[in-house]
Amino acid sequence: MKFNPEEKDILESFERDEWRSVLDEEELERYRQYARYTLRKTRRINLRISERDLIAIKKIAQEEGIPYQTLIASLIHKYVESRK
Repeated sequence: MKFNPEEKDILESFERDEWRSVLDEEELERYRQYARYTLRKTRRINLRISERDLIAIKKIAQEEGIPYQTLIASLIHKYVESRK
């Protein structure tokens, strides 16, 4: 596999063990919840939303480092739980 110069620098840095996790416990717990919500899927639905909203959701999900479907499911779950 061929790497560009930037990719080579990153790989070499990683191999020199220069990378450290920056996740704190709160952030780790947030990702654990995302995983739990993803694993608990029991039903599939079709949902129509505006293109503008979908683009915004995908952007947010990318910033969070999660699939946009997981973000949508998490938002729905949080909303439902807050209504109880």
